[in-house]
Amino acid sequence: MRLTWLALFALVPLTGCGWSPIYRVDTQQGNLFDKATVESLKEGMTKRQVLLVMGSPSVISPFDQNRWDYVSTMRRGRNQMETKDLTLHFKDDALVKIEGDYFPEDPDQLVKDARKYKREYPDEKRPEDDKKKKRQGS
Repeated sequence: MRLTWLALFALVPLTGCGWSPIYRVDTQQGNLFDKATVESLKEGMTKRQVLLVMGSPSVISPFDQNRWDYVSTMRRGRNQMETKDLTLHFKDDALVKIEGDYFPEDPDQLVKDARKYKREYPDEKRPEDDKKKKRQGS
């Protein structure tokens, strides 16, 4: 019994230091684009058109209003974080250059992968909850 408690107290400080035997979910932050969205960008598009296609950029430099950066990061479980930066350059309110990289995964596929771990998103309908509500109401 003492050995069990000793092992438990030895593991507790390790969980606070970043090491934990518990599974870590994949974490994505920033802008996530599929290949079709990025390929739909064409030189000559106005800032407004790019904004409608891509959404708001992560960074607009106050010193260079003609450069938009879309930054995204992905950490899969305990692996090292990957960072991608897609940079759009404008001249006279028209897109002139696209450089950088992005995560080419389909956002819908990432949501399907997340369902394997029973993560739910607020906009999804959860049929189990509806069944529980009906049982409680009857």
